[in-house]
Amino acid sequence: MKSERIVVSAIDPSPVAIARAGAIIRRGGVVAMPTETVYGLAADARNAQAVQAIFAAKGRPANDPLIVHIADYAQLDGVVGQLPATFSLLSAVFWPGPLTMLVPKHPSLDPAITAGRAQVAVRMPRHAVALALIRMSNCPLVAPSANLFSRPSPTNADHVLHDLDGRIDAVLDAGSTSIGVESTIIDLTSTPPCILRQGGVPAELLATVLGDVAIHTQIVGDNDAAPAPGMLLKHYSPRTPLTILRGTIPSIQSHIVTMAQQKHTLAWLCFDDDMIVAEHAGIPYVSLGVRSNDTLVAMRLFAAIRQLDALAVTEIVSSEPLGGGVAAAVRDRMFRAAAGRIITV
Repeated sequence: MKSERIVVSAIDPSPVAIARAGAIIRRGGVVAMPTETVYGLAADARNAQAVQAIFAAKGRPANDPLIVHIADYAQLDGVVGQLPATFSLLSAVFWPGPLTMLVPKHPSLDPAITAGRAQVAVRMPRHAVALALIRMSNCPLVAPSANLFSRPSPTNADHVLHDLDGRIDAVLDAGSTSIGVESTIIDLTSTPPCILRQGGVPAELLATVLGDVAIHTQIVGDNDAAPAPGMLLKHYSPRTPLTILRGTIPSIQSHIVTMAQQKHTLAWLCFDDDMIVAEHAGIPYVSLGVRSNDTLVAMRLFAAIRQLDALAVTEIVSSEPLGGGVAAAVRDRMFRAAAGRIITV
C-alpha cells in the first residue's frame, strides 16, 4: 500500500490536513513531517510499538537514539529528568529552532528512544507544520530523519517517498525545508557543554550564550550505543561512493578532470566556480552554489547528493567547504556521506 501524501502550507497549515495526520499519530501510526532542518519521521514517543515502527520503517539499528520533539515545555513531563541550568539559558534563545539538547532522561521514558542511555535528546522545531502536528497529536513525538537508515536526509516530500513509500502511513508535504542540514546536538550533561553534532545553530552562536563550549563530533562504532544521532562514520550516504578532495581549488579541479579522463562514469558535486571546468570536461555535475554562501550550500546539499546518486555513475567527487558556522555542519555531513574517504591532492 502506498503512503498517503497530505499537501499542506508550510506557513498556514490546514487544520483539516493536520487533523488527518494527527489521527494517524494517535492511533500509533508513523507520519513524515517537515521541520526547518530536514523532514522527520514522527511517532508518539509514549507508544513503544510506534517507536519500534520507526526503527522498522527506516531499517535503523537499535543503537542509534532518537530525538524527542515538543511543541511546548509541558510536553517535557515524562521525557526529561532534572534539567541543568544551561537548558533554560539555551532554550530561551534558540527554541523553537534547530538546536537539540541532550539532558537526563525521565525514568519512565522508553529506553529504545535513548538506545538504553541515561540521556535523552530533545528539541522544539521552528516549523508551523511540525508544531501544529505535535499539538494535534497531543504528545511529544520522536522524529529521526525520514529516510532509509544511512541514506541522505530528505529535504522534501519526494525524497521521503523515494525511500519510504509503502513503509510509513503518510507524509505531510509542505515543500522544501529551509535549512537543509539537521539540528545541532549539544550535551548539557558534560562540563563544559559539548557539541556532539554540528548543525543549524553554529558553535559560535552557542558560545555567545554559554561561553565555554567543547566540540566532540566523535565517530561511534557500528555496535556501540551512540550518545546522539548522526555519529556513525557512514551516514547520510548515497549508494554511489562519494570521495572528498582536499587541496587548492585549481589542484582539485585539475585532479577531477584527470579522474574523469580515466573514469568516464564520474559525477561532480561542485560549487559555482567549478561549473565551467565541469562543462568543458563533459563531467556531469550539480552545484551547491557559491562556496562562501554557507546557508545556500547547506540547503542544497542533500538534494544535490540524491540527484547525483540517481545518475549512472560509479563515483561522486567533491571538495569540502571551509570556514566556521554552518559550513562546519556541511563538512561533517560530507565526511560521513563519504564514509571518511578523503584524498589530499
